[in-house]
Amino acid sequence: MGQPKITPEDEAFSMDRNLALEAVRVTEAAALAASRTVGRGDEKAADRAAVDAMREALNSLSIQGRVVIGEGERDEAPMLYIGEEVGNRQGPKVDIALDPLEGTTITAKGGQNAIAVMAMADEDGFLNAPDTYMEKIAVGPGVPESVLDLDAPIGDVLAKVAKAKSASVEDLLICVLDRPRHEEIISGIRAAGARISLIQDGDVSAVIATTEPESGIDLYVGTGGAPEGVLAAAALQCTGGAMLGRLVFRNDDERARADRWGITDYDKVYATNDLAKPDNVMFAATGVTTGTMLPGVRRYPGGAQTYSIVMRSKSGTTRKIEATHNFHRKTGFAAVDE
Repeated sequence: MGQPKITPEDEAFSMDRNLALEAVRVTEAAALAASRTVGRGDEKAADRAAVDAMREALNSLSIQGRVVIGEGERDEAPMLYIGEEVGNRQGPKVDIALDPLEGTTITAKGGQNAIAVMAMADEDGFLNAPDTYMEKIAVGPGVPESVLDLDAPIGDVLAKVAKAKSASVEDLLICVLDRPRHEEIISGIRAAGARISLIQDGDVSAVIATTEPESGIDLYVGTGGAPEGVLAAAALQCTGGAMLGRLVFRNDDERARADRWGITDYDKVYATNDLAKPDNVMFAATGVTTGTMLPGVRRYPGGAQTYSIVMRSKSGTTRKIEATHNFHRKTGFAAVDE
């Protein structure tokens, strides 16, 4: 009997699946490099280690990649800047959203919830979000996007979320960044009777926590970075969650940044599909320090354990990957300790 014929669709599916697993190697490399700086009080060193390792790992992939969410514009970032081409220039054309180290301050202080994160999509798959703030509200699977509202009183939104979950408002746990700008939101949540989980940083992992039943988080709300909003939306496309976002501009310079990326409606509310198109998104993250989503890197003489998550929107698959790294036997970009 002859070999079964492999169709172009089969090849594309295999390529996507393999590329998703390769993406984990990229976030692992960044997490391993950053883990050497945990608790050392040097934010710049932590960020630099993660950026260097992620860029080297990305350039080993068989992709024609373009960074659309990165470390900043070219004049602000020496590498992994917006518009930078990465990969070995072979293979599929992909847009890349990344944060080599979400939680530089967390890492420097030895806190919780720092991750290395990256998402890939077909060309023009992500919103070119300027480096500004974004109002965000997000839920996990099972709650329709229609219950979300950035302008309604938070108590009204919580009532709708509770109804969608067949729960009471008092049962809900709401995640919010612990910032003075969120005092009104926090007061409204408490007045409604819901519980609150205040976090110091890491709103990508906080949004993703809404999709993890074991996290206990029912809703994320608050203002954080716009690039992080795109990364979070990419993960939600893979898991079935929903999110709304609206850009927040503090000055004319930030509006000018939005203009450069073709954003003319400053008040637009972006839905999940606007932030990350649903067709072909891959998302990967590796824990740097232990948090609500992933354990952090566990180092020991000569090696380390890493804990990662990888998702694909096409299949709706989420994989959690625990990897053992032997530094004495690794070569190439993964040998971060050699």
